[in-house]
Amino acid sequence: MALTASTMLPLGTKAPEFTLIDTVTGKENSLSSLRSDLATVIVFSCNHCPYVKHIQTEFLNTVKKYQEKGVTFVAINSNNVIRYPDDAPEKMHDLGVAQHYTFPYLYDETQAVAKAYHAACTPDFYVFDKNLSLVYRGRFDASTPGNTLPVTGEDLGAALDAVLASQPISPHQHPSYGCNIKWK
Repeated sequence: MALTASTMLPLGTKAPEFTLIDTVTGKENSLSSLRSDLATVIVFSCNHCPYVKHIQTEFLNTVKKYQEKGVTFVAINSNNVIRYPDDAPEKMHDLGVAQHYTFPYLYDETQAVAKAYHAACTPDFYVFDKNLSLVYRGRFDASTPGNTLPVTGEDLGAALDAVLASQPISPHQHPSYGCNIKWK
């Protein structure tokens, strides 16, 4: 595991369009069909990363809270599954079913989507407003597997609260830290 920081894509960037297969339902999904008229969260994730596992429970709580307010969540796994078979689509399906995912868990086999978003690590969070303009990128919160801080989701939550209240989000945002995306 190589500790990697997110690249902090410039605020205001338009969300790159994609069409990928949801490993839980088997259905093809595009960003344009999934997006919310309020806010859309794209998170680059995977099954095996200890940083993803560390926030999993609170992330699912955050998803539930904000889905009830009209926010869309989309998880994308772009890892090389030849080298990391725990991230293979069938394992993604199993995790999504076991964890009762209420959001698409998409497989980016070609890694083109991760490259378009300049994703660097898992987890890597992006929040887009109703116009699919980037308003937040970075961490879930300050907790990591190596520190004693509680997992709260406060950074992502504050960004979503601001978007939903039509308030500006502070441009002072912290990068996410996690496992590097496993490139081919």
